[in-house]
Amino acid sequence: FARDVLIARVFGAGMATDAFFVAFKLPNLLRRMFAEGAFSQAFVPIFGEYRNRRGHEETRLLVDHVTTMLALILFVVTLVGIIAAPILVYISAPGFVKDAEKFDLTVQLLRFTSPYIFFISLVAVAAAILNTYNKFWVPAFAPILLNICFIGGALWLAPYCHPPIMALAWAVFVAGIVQLAFQLPFLKKIDLLPTLRFSWQDEGMWRVIKQMGPAMFGVSISQISLIINTIFASFLVAGSVSWLYYADRLMEFPSGMLGAALGTILLPSLSKCHANNDTAEYSRLLDWGLRLTFMLALPSALALGLMAVPLLSTFFQRGAFVANDVLMTSQALVGYSVGLIGLILVKILAPGFYARQNIKTPVKIGIVTLIATQAMNALFIGWIAHAGLALSIGLGACLNSAILFYYLRKSGIYQP
Repeated sequence: FARDVLIARVFGAGMATDAFFVAFKLPNLLRRMFAEGAFSQAFVPIFGEYRNRRGHEETRLLVDHVTTMLALILFVVTLVGIIAAPILVYISAPGFVKDAEKFDLTVQLLRFTSPYIFFISLVAVAAAILNTYNKFWVPAFAPILLNICFIGGALWLAPYCHPPIMALAWAVFVAGIVQLAFQLPFLKKIDLLPTLRFSWQDEGMWRVIKQMGPAMFGVSISQISLIINTIFASFLVAGSVSWLYYADRLMEFPSGMLGAALGTILLPSLSKCHANNDTAEYSRLLDWGLRLTFMLALPSALALGLMAVPLLSTFFQRGAFVANDVLMTSQALVGYSVGLIGLILVKILAPGFYARQNIKTPVKIGIVTLIATQAMNALFIGWIAHAGLALSIGLGACLNSAILFYYLRKSGIYQP
């Protein structure tokens, strides 16, 4: 969080930050699709099954073959990101085209941030393995290295870059390498440091690929929603992308601490229960996650919504981030706060399906949510501009979590 406060102080909210946040968002979206999203949902349950039933040697072969396959795919995707940067910016932020300087800067930044896709996706692979072995602190510490790189770039590298915002692109590139290097010794310690080898006959690898298809489609639905939001925001006044980013970052503080942390713990634990046919413990874990979410998320949502302006003034209003930026960001934060509980609940409820290797149900629910969210975008943007985009995301998350809960109860997976 300190990194965003510093970025706001040094760079404020304007053309340059809009360009960077779009250039950084695209690799992040692909990372979520390839690694933290589709890959984790497909890999963790199968990896847990191998660990519990197949023995260490077969588990190590699965890790080697799957990691090699993913690395090859990521290498190609990274090259496409570098070469086709102008096309990607045109698709994701068409409103930038009318400002040649803004468009060209975004393209330049994207070419520096694209390699982050490769490194951070492999970081997520390592995290999935380490979390399954209950070494949660290692993946949890890795993002701190990204923050350190951002802070170093903003404080010490920016004065030497032209334009100064390029320092953040360099920080992203270096952070990907550093985070991956940090986790490798811990993989070696559990004898699961991947080596480059590939086998077309690996049955487990093909199971992961088969699961990744619908999983990637499901994850891409939520990412498509974010891309469409960026498209809408690119046509609004300069600073709109940045205001949404800063509001999102403040909202991510409780969302990340609760939703991401609980989801990370629940998926391998639920997968183990499913592998052991322990339905009672499976339901108990879900119940624990839901009760904890409501107990902690409701006060957080109320605090963000009711105290948006004082919170943003305290954390961000200094340097290049002025009072108008606080006001505009607070409007987006209020919109996000409406859906904070829904956003966290999705991260608790979805693993209830993924751990059972049921990815199709969340995909279908995601499609309904995407359509509803974009309908709300069209309704709200003319009324409350960028704040409408945040509100539609929040309401869409509430709808998503409500439908997920309904199907968990209907199928008997969750019994409170």
